[in-house]
Amino acid sequence: MNDTVELFDGTGWTGVCAYRDLCPGRGVAVLSERGEQVAVFRDRAGELYAVDNRDPFSGAQVLSRGILGSRGGAPTLASPMYKQVFDLRDGRCLDEETAPDGTPAVLRVWPVRRSRREPAGVREP
Repeated sequence: MNDTVELFDGTGWTGVCAYRDLCPGRGVAVLSERGEQVAVFRDRAGELYAVDNRDPFSGAQVLSRGILGSRGGAPTLASPMYKQVFDLRDGRCLDEETAPDGTPAVLRVWPVRRSRREPAGVREP
């Protein structure tokens, strides 16, 4: 059995991909149980992070293509669009407080975990 990456949507945990399919330092876009786009990352130490995939500055669903890093010891994600940096622990933008539309520049952070269950519909060869 492979380890699975699971997201918590507020009501339950859902498997979204196999842990081994996440390349360290890279992200993937997945869909939550309710169809919301989520960017899931595995850092080089094996830690998992999940945030909304929508960049609040461009409106594009591109954050899964962002660059992982750190600032002041905090794990971060730099948007591939305009390069704003977000703290992966709480979703705050570290560069600007508000998005162009006046809303707070904060990403939703999704609870994410590594589980020993296989995602639905995925079987080991």
